[in-house]
Amino acid sequence: MISHLKTDLLVVGGGTGGTAAAIQAARRGVKTILVSETPWLGGMLTSAGVAAPDGSELAAWQTGLWGAFLRSLRREQSGGLNHAWVSFFTFTPRVGARIFEQWASQLPHLTWIKDQVPLEVLRQGDRVTGVRFADYQIEARITLDGTELGDLLALGDIPHRWSWEWQAEFDEPSAPLEPNAVSDRYPVQSPTWVFLMQDYGEQPAPKISPLPGYDPTLFKDAWKNYGVERFLTYGRLPNQQYMLNWPIFGNDYGQDLNRLIGTPAEKQAFLQEASEHSYHFAYFLQQETGKNLGLALDAFPAINNPLKNRSTAFALHPYYRESRRLRGQVTITERMILPQPEGVVAPLPLYQDQVSSIAVGNYPNDHHYPGFEFPLAPKSLRWGGYWTGTPFSIPYQSLVPEKIQGFLVCEKNISVSHMANGSTRLQPLVMNIGQAAGMAAALCIEQNCEPEALSVRSLQEALLTDSLAPAAVIPCFNLPPDHPEWLAWQRYYLDHPQDYPLDGNCPCLSQPYQFQGSEVYEGVFEKINEQEYHFYVNLEPTVTWQLVTTRPEINAQFQQLETGTKLTLSGDYNESENWFIVY
Repeated sequence: MISHLKTDLLVVGGGTGGTAAAIQAARRGVKTILVSETPWLGGMLTSAGVAAPDGSELAAWQTGLWGAFLRSLRREQSGGLNHAWVSFFTFTPRVGARIFEQWASQLPHLTWIKDQVPLEVLRQGDRVTGVRFADYQIEARITLDGTELGDLLALGDIPHRWSWEWQAEFDEPSAPLEPNAVSDRYPVQSPTWVFLMQDYGEQPAPKISPLPGYDPTLFKDAWKNYGVERFLTYGRLPNQQYMLNWPIFGNDYGQDLNRLIGTPAEKQAFLQEASEHSYHFAYFLQQETGKNLGLALDAFPAINNPLKNRSTAFALHPYYRESRRLRGQVTITERMILPQPEGVVAPLPLYQDQVSSIAVGNYPNDHHYPGFEFPLAPKSLRWGGYWTGTPFSIPYQSLVPEKIQGFLVCEKNISVSHMANGSTRLQPLVMNIGQAAGMAAALCIEQNCEPEALSVRSLQEALLTDSLAPAAVIPCFNLPPDHPEWLAWQRYYLDHPQDYPLDGNCPCLSQPYQFQGSEVYEGVFEKINEQEYHFYVNLEPTVTWQLVTTRPEINAQFQQLETGTKLTLSGDYNESENWFIVY
């Protein structure tokens, strides 16, 4: 028998964006129902196993719910977060899921329903009024699509995109002029079914039994240009575990990707193949790395997916890099995320002559097409001693449909081109997009208005002044959230966009900063090149480390130091990249 429920806000999908949206709205006091397909919240960060998030690593970008999540991880993850070279923050998926569950359980206005998938979107004309599931029919004033593949867009017949756009449509520098071998084979970026392996040390590793169809030649060049050690430490987690999310002859899987939006049987066939491909990769690694590796035990809950009868080392679902994408009031294109010719930041998005930014991202554009190298316009710079991505902003109107009312999106399904999705799809940014969507929905309910009519300035002010997780809407490298002038400069650039600096540095006062690392070393500084630094550490024998930082104050000091300067530094050493991260 179906239960009929009513609520102010319905969030469908317990992924990174949906979880953030529901938590933000419920914290605001709005009656919210969150419906998830799995027993874990967090999506890409937890149930999909990508516990080595990319992007938004600089202190200035660690704001909003993303910054709050990092602070919780630092408190709760034994062994710390500094283990891999793909990310400054690696953790055990169970710890991340526990944090999200704790946040949700503390909210009296939030009801969380698990193990349900949407079956029908309820509409009255151009208004979405709710969603039907197997066991529930839920009516809501506003509905948010936080599903991994934008399922509500299809179920509700809401205009959306899937696959590529050609250069004539948006004048994107990296977009092809016409269909080619890559676009024909891969309508969207390839997903990965992530799994965790463990180094069992002196104990015998559990043996992995091969499946029919195993072909070792698919993986033989996986670490050809890296070596086994560097390959494994790419996604090293605490407790000698390794996250396997490897794009080079690894577990990316992109065969007949249109099946993901086909019939249920077609999607299930894809999932079966993708999971078995990852299982073959795990078997290959145990046989060929020369390490005592086995599948990690009890890494994920045992649920009914294609591999749970074999191992709980496999994520609950694939890591989807791309989904159906809303046709919104504004579509984010590649030119909106690329740095301006005169500077290193993207232009602030404007809508009706107002700055419309509601979240900040910085990831370099990155596309996954197994077997192909796809050239993209450069979107990186050296900062803090290493390579990072140039910053850009997400406009609110990319969350709002062109015509449909009572509806917003809050995941990878925002209104974005296929090209630009390579930068907007990353976990930290999606979390803060979700926060903005949840705040917008809450304000609409409070003000009894439609999302399209919401004052963006009121949304920006609510995000900037949130009592628990204030979120930046303007990217400034030298304005971390603990800076005393943070709020003033965020507001200033909203009101004076013509003054926004092309180099991304506001004229704020410098502030003293207390180092916060867990280790202290003495040594000698050497400047190798611009934004490339070494540290000769006074150990026996002397060792050489690369110096990096996420803090703007330390970045400025590095730039001013001369070779030969003696230093005492506080931070954390990362052996995977031979980094000393100065905090």
